[in-house]
Amino acid sequence: MNIIFAVLIFSFLIFIHELGHFIAAKASGVQVNEFSIFMGPAIFKKQVGETLYSIRCIPFGGYCAMEGESEESDSPHSFQKAAWWKRLIILAAGAAMNFVTGVIIMIIVFAPAKQFVMPVIDHFEEGSALHYDGGLQPGDRFLKVDGERIYVQSDFSTMLSLNPGDVHDLVVERDGEKVYLDNFQMEKREFPNPDGTKSERFGFSFRVEEATLTNKLSYAWNNVLNSSRIVRLSLHMLFSGQVGVSDMTGPVGIVDQMNAMAQASPTWVDALLNMLAFGGFIAINLAIMNLLPIPALDGGHILTLLITTAYEKITGRTLNPKYEAYIHGFGMLLLLGLMAFIMFKDIFAIVRR
Repeated sequence: MNIIFAVLIFSFLIFIHELGHFIAAKASGVQVNEFSIFMGPAIFKKQVGETLYSIRCIPFGGYCAMEGESEESDSPHSFQKAAWWKRLIILAAGAAMNFVTGVIIMIIVFAPAKQFVMPVIDHFEEGSALHYDGGLQPGDRFLKVDGERIYVQSDFSTMLSLNPGDVHDLVVERDGEKVYLDNFQMEKREFPNPDGTKSERFGFSFRVEEATLTNKLSYAWNNVLNSSRIVRLSLHMLFSGQVGVSDMTGPVGIVDQMNAMAQASPTWVDALLNMLAFGGFIAINLAIMNLLPIPALDGGHILTLLITTAYEKITGRTLNPKYEAYIHGFGMLLLLGLMAFIMFKDIFAIVRR
């Protein structure tokens, strides 16, 4: 059931993306030839006006096929005949729908919360190396670690882990003012645990606050911002060589991760909320990744649209659309190859377990 639910969430996000294109196309007067839920051979079809609505047998994804989107068309309602700004809206609408969906999911996930752990120091344990004049103080709210914003409490440990070593640049809010602690030594010491054992830690606790309506909305939005940032950090790590293509994961790996997260949850309610939170994270990531200026993605189409529009305005000449088709066709081949590699890697990893 966890796997089925994970697949449905992933398919729903792709469907929402295509629905964004569909709504924008219809509102812009662009002819939609077919709007499909799922992929593969059709199990249901219904023609309504100019559009064929279909449900297909492979429960994954969907598509919105517009007239003149990938081929020449003489129809005045084709995609290529629409004003450039209408095409821009249509291309961006899928990502916009994913982003809005991600925000809504995050609000739903945190709606039942009773309290939140905030990135604010509540108190120190006796002997902490961080609490001294010129160091950290009770009530300090972490704003940045090594230049990265702290949106939620979990960001603190995440940002520390991105930069090896114990010396970090901190920015905290103290009594309404920013305090900069550059080259701050984040020293861990050994502290006793309630069960009699000892462990190394920083020796302070984060503040717990009641989850009011305002806090819930704020916490949900901060998680949206944090999810958005992860795309930038991941791309930086990829291009800097900190991670490789082999570390990437695709739909199969994502579904597997969602299933593992659900199985590790103590109750079915927690499992549902955890999977929804993961779905919200994926929705926001899909929105941002789709807008990257990469051929075959919406962002690539938007970039070429802006370039060709500027060229036509300046020179008065029209670029042959076949060149754009070549670029995006080549990009699609590379993208499909990458997706196939990641899919087989994820399947092999699951089988090997």
